[in-house]
Amino acid sequence: MYQKMTRASLLLALMFLLQSLRLLMPIPAFVSMFVIGSAVNACLLAAVETAGWRAAILLAVIAPVIAYFQQALPLPVLILPVAAANIVYIAAYTLFFTTNRWFAVAAAAIAKMTGLYFSVSWLMLAVNIPENLAAIITMMLSWPQLITGVTGGILCFVLLARRHNIKRQTAQ
Repeated sequence: MYQKMTRASLLLALMFLLQSLRLLMPIPAFVSMFVIGSAVNACLLAAVETAGWRAAILLAVIAPVIAYFQQALPLPVLILPVAAANIVYIAAYTLFFTTNRWFAVAAAAIAKMTGLYFSVSWLMLAVNIPENLAAIITMMLSWPQLITGVTGGILCFVLLARRHNIKRQTAQ
């Protein structure tokens, strides 16, 4: 149990550090979304693999809160749909990863993108914000999420493969 808590804590710290890159480096917002989004998704899947789905859900809820406080999410009302989409990402991955990890990543990325797009589109109609800002937010939380979801899965696989290779070498 303590190993899982330690892994989850380390992944939370890594996720916070990776999200803080946007504050430390002058990266354009659109590029930052792909780089940091992919890294956060990799942390979420790594949490599922190494610490369990409960820890991953905790990270999934904390990630958009951090993003809001770092001003990557322009409205606090967006925390809820982003957290829900992260949970859907984890749930879809957890559902399929024992069968086929590549299919699990694809299903998770598609589920996250679809859920986030429709919930944010609906939310933008309900919230009174300028139409230009609503269009930008809706676009940012649509197809780029598919790319960051798949890229996050690839990063997770690379990191976990490296971890297994290191474990194998130290065991010899």
